[in-house]
Amino acid sequence: MNNIIKIAFRNLYRQKRRSLLTMGIVAFGVLAVLLFSATAGSFKNFMISEITDSMLGHIQIHAKGYISSMDNLPLDKALQAKQIKQMEKILDEIPEIESYSYRILLGGMLSNYLESTSAKFSAIIPAKETQVVPLLENRLIEGTFLKKGEILLPELITKGFDSKIGDDIVLVATNADGSVNGQNFKIAGIMESVMGPTGKYGYIHFDDAQALLRMNELQVSEVAIRLKDFGDVKKVNGILNEKLGEIKNPKGNDVFEIHTWENLSPFYNIAQMIDMMALFIQIILIGIVLVSIMNVMIMAVYERTKEIGSISAMGTPPSKIRWMFIFEGFFLGVFGSVIGLVVSIVAIFIVNISHLTVAFGRNSIILLQPEVSISQIGLTALIVIIVSIIAVMEPAFKASKLEPIEALRQN
Repeated sequence: MNNIIKIAFRNLYRQKRRSLLTMGIVAFGVLAVLLFSATAGSFKNFMISEITDSMLGHIQIHAKGYISSMDNLPLDKALQAKQIKQMEKILDEIPEIESYSYRILLGGMLSNYLESTSAKFSAIIPAKETQVVPLLENRLIEGTFLKKGEILLPELITKGFDSKIGDDIVLVATNADGSVNGQNFKIAGIMESVMGPTGKYGYIHFDDAQALLRMNELQVSEVAIRLKDFGDVKKVNGILNEKLGEIKNPKGNDVFEIHTWENLSPFYNIAQMIDMMALFIQIILIGIVLVSIMNVMIMAVYERTKEIGSISAMGTPPSKIRWMFIFEGFFLGVFGSVIGLVVSIVAIFIVNISHLTVAFGRNSIILLQPEVSISQIGLTALIVIIVSIIAVMEPAFKASKLEPIEALRQN
């Protein structure tokens, strides 16, 4: 077997130009796969961060059935004080949770005494909310962040509403019992809208919402949770479903429902499309590697027909002839992969130190920070090597089946 390996290596060295060209194609395939995957992953991670860190949080908890009727913002499906106390005990016992914040979601009518418009609002506790969604304040287009007695309006409302920062405004809302109440607010700022179910909401203080809705005790529409490590979303989601699922109402039904950001944001579908696009590009590039190596090895069989006939006439069994070509394909895959991996790592490093940015939206600048994991590098190299071996199987079997006499007659 050692002699077969030496002969395979010698054959590649003998055709240096062709071998280098083939290894270059393999290296380009590896470079393109890793660089595209790393860059697409950087964009996807940025968008996920924008969604989770400026609006949603990583996980949300609601009363059972709330999400299905969320468009109506039902106040009668809020979590009650006793349920919140049970939930807090569980949340405080999970070490992966960094912070959580309460929200009251409500709809109402805004009036500046001259005109009125409908709007939806999220009532928050600013100090806790900014721990859960640290990029929330970055969505301020102008003005200052929230205090009691103040209101942050979504940009879409202010475009057609004749009011500006510092003006007084009245918010009228319907309580859970059906009565109507109004409260004066001062416009403190204008918020940029983002993608998602609550991306066009305005904001008021949690205490103001309780007063407006005449809540005598703590009630919460949703609880937003931030984890210490984003990678623990599925793990914590499973823990919450298990522990909160043990809490039942008097009828024996579940009290809580838990949703990750994936369930709540339409961007998750875009993220899946990015992953599918990356996979599609990888398949195309690996296909190019496959065809390139197969073409090279078919030409090698054609050009070395007499040589194959000679070693076959000397008593070399067909299996060893097959292994000779398989090792040639293996070496092409290995050397090409190594070159591609080195070039890819250097290219990704250059992109990172160059601080390349891409404009996204009006106020967002995406800093490209592509990165690849050891597992991704290893998997890509392994796939390319396996594809290289597969590519030489047909030429290898063709070479092993050549009749020595017929092969020696070839010109």
